Amino acid sequence: QVPVLLPALKNYSEYPVLYRGFTLFLTFLFYTSYHLSRKPISIVKSQLHRNCSTLIRPPNLNGTDNETWCDWAPFGETSDNYQTLFGAVDNSFLVAYAIGMFFSGIFGERVPLRYYLTIGMLLSGLFTCLFGLGFYLNIHSIWYYAFVQAMNGLVQTTGWPAVVACVGNWFGKGKRGFIMGVWNSHTSVGNILGSLIAGVFVSSAWGMSFIVPGIIIASTGVLCFFFLVESEMVRTMLIAVYGQEDNEKEPLLQNSSSNEEIFSSPGQSNSISSEPAEEHTKAISFCGALRIPGVMEFSLCLLFAKLVSYTFLYWLPLYIANVAHFDPKEAGDMSTLFDVGGIVGGIVAGLVSDQTGGRASTCCVMLILAAPMLFLYNHIGQHSLATTIGMLLVCGALVNGPYALITTAVSADLGTHESLRGNSRALSTVTAIIDGTGSIGAALGPLLAGLISPTGWNNVFFMLITADILACLLLSRLVYKEVRGWCGHSPRQRG
Repeated sequence: QVPVLLPALKNYSEYPVLYRGFTLFLTFLFYTSYHLSRKPISIVKSQLHRNCSTLIRPPNLNGTDNETWCDWAPFGETSDNYQTLFGAVDNSFLVAYAIGMFFSGIFGERVPLRYYLTIGMLLSGLFTCLFGLGFYLNIHSIWYYAFVQAMNGLVQTTGWPAVVACVGNWFGKGKRGFIMGVWNSHTSVGNILGSLIAGVFVSSAWGMSFIVPGIIIASTGVLCFFFLVESEMVRTMLIAVYGQEDNEKEPLLQNSSSNEEIFSSPGQSNSISSEPAEEHTKAISFCGALRIPGVMEFSLCLLFAKLVSYTFLYWLPLYIANVAHFDPKEAGDMSTLFDVGGIVGGIVAGLVSDQTGGRASTCCVMLILAAPMLFLYNHIGQHSLATTIGMLLVCGALVNGPYALITTAVSADLGTHESLRGNSRALSTVTAIIDGTGSIGAALGPLLAGLISPTGWNNVFFMLITADILACLLLSRLVYKEVRGWCGHSPRQRG
């Protein structure tokens, strides 16, 4: 079945251009809504546990505890474990997301992407709203919020493998890093919009900070059902109508010799170039995708890179509120600067890696620079407003740049290996493996932050710096290969 949005164009060659642009816009919108619905919890944390001594207590309020009367139980029942409770809620989402991601890619290869995304966004909207309804239903059970977050994390795994596969079906390999770097800004745009929307309601009725994003992502699910067009469906229909194939279409996973030297095992390069292309129609297995050279290195690197990124995603507003003494709305608005920097970092990483042909080297350099910047931000980042803004922008670019590059262009590059030659049904599984491994780090980061933060924020930043260094070290073999290519010891091509 093809969605109704299929204009009758007289010029057959206009179809690829039209649908490439339309698919890029729609998938950008879809994943923006996914991240938009994840962000409210980080904004609301500073409202669920506040410093009640600075507030005026209403005279008609029952209870005798002057320290936690303004908090939302269970996060304010005791003053020494609220960070652990926040970490438990975060990890309910992130652990479920990490586990579900490894299975989501397999399902994404075998069911229509339009239905898969629609169901995922509708269910995500439901569970996001259920978290906010806890405010209006006066629910104070940690198990309720943990369960809702876990279910939301599970259904949100439908998003990334599916949108990457949609883009991969329509776009060729030229300027892949730049195009996907710009497109990947949906992550930061979603975080920014989620912060701003949640900030509007956080001080008055924090339940709406979840309900409004929940309605938004559910609405985009409806748009997906009626308007998303998968390339295979259009291609089949056009062949039936016009009796010809779309010769302009160049799938993202179409085989290329680019980067084969980096992602191939020793002795494989000659066989790659000499063997004829084989058209694969069967979805690749999980183990088959895992055996592709380069997948393990980048997957483990992303584990530590995403650990840092998601720790900021879930804890940065609370850190700003505690250290710089902003109110919850101001802290949430200020935290969006980290994501603004992330947009720039993702685009710069894509451009540099396109021009140099060094995906691993680009990631490694940015990770090396990120470590001292995190140290400086923790020590001087709150001295003035200008310093805070500048450090957040720089840290956001250096932290999210490698994360964006690995989850987009690198995932596409790994699809050029000979075992995936011509197989457009493999990108979802490869992407799910890389992002699923990274999601383990995304689950560990906020959990460790919740456990370590009672001992001081300095220790949290030392943990983040250590993770950055480990991410860099895991790419050392691939960086060495790229450097040898630049020095003329092995053939090298751009892109």
